[in-house]
Amino acid sequence: MYDEPISETKEDIFMKKFKYYKSNKPKPSLRAVISIEKSSVEIANITPSEVIGDVRTEALGLKSCKEWQCYSFKTHPGLIFISNPFTNLGQRYWIRKCLEEYPRKPNKLNIDVDINIDDWWQTCYKDGQCNRQLQKKLRWTTLGYHHNWDTKVYTELNQSRFPEDLAELSDVVAQYLGYNSFKAEAAIVNYYHMSSTLSAHTDHSEVNLEAPLFSFSFGQSAIFMIGGQTKTVEPSALLLNSGDIVVMSKEARLCYHAVPRILPSTKHPWNDHNFRIPYEIPTFKYINDPKYLMTSMAENTDNSKWSKFDNYIKESRINMNVRQVLKENQKSL
Repeated sequence: MYDEPISETKEDIFMKKFKYYKSNKPKPSLRAVISIEKSSVEIANITPSEVIGDVRTEALGLKSCKEWQCYSFKTHPGLIFISNPFTNLGQRYWIRKCLEEYPRKPNKLNIDVDINIDDWWQTCYKDGQCNRQLQKKLRWTTLGYHHNWDTKVYTELNQSRFPEDLAELSDVVAQYLGYNSFKAEAAIVNYYHMSSTLSAHTDHSEVNLEAPLFSFSFGQSAIFMIGGQTKTVEPSALLLNSGDIVVMSKEARLCYHAVPRILPSTKHPWNDHNFRIPYEIPTFKYINDPKYLMTSMAENTDNSKWSKFDNYIKESRINMNVRQVLKENQKSL
């Protein structure tokens, strides 16, 4: 007897579902896509009954930790979902950071091989008009330890300073979930347009594979697929909306995952003008200039300054995924 045909069928399980959701002719049914907003037997609410508040939340564009809703998935141990803990103003802040600041040099961009520019966002508007072609060319930027897409290896010589505000944001989420020793050391910011996809892959380049991976979504919605540590495992499809956080920890840390489809968002919280402007300056762990953070956050209430970023995000999705590279107490690679 030959087992190969059965093996091939199993190997196709993840990709078949990926192609199904990616297809435009015919368009896929979204009936099986898991939505946190709708009750499901696959989802368990794991929000702690008692939560210790974190004074940093409002200054970072987050609601109080006591308002967060946290979920786990029975078929995917280690996968955690936090349903949009961001304020409307916070969403504007992080969208703008991902567009205006994070793609600046010395950070690495996918377009570096073709175009030598120091400031992608500024260059997009250097003639007073938006260069849509240049805007759409940006697919990713890397922060901190730069992921080498060819070797899949991090090195000490290939890194830049990790953004203080993103390190602080990641620390707040880590502390909430009990990952007290987590330290943000590398990030990939992905930029999706309505026809974009992200193929099936695992994140295994880090030295420390015990630490969780934090994924922050903004803008248009997406179908996020996650399976097991081989492509033979039946994947689930999860709807991600703007502000949602996905955490891949423990068993889920090395599972195959993908984004087969971007969907128009039914809500645009970044344009809800019910802004909560932070005034109290807390003590931060990583941010050296708290006043600059507060000023930057408040600037986003100005709709005339926000309009360029709104034009981008109304037809795009941004995803920041943050990871720890080194083991605890390890100082370098």
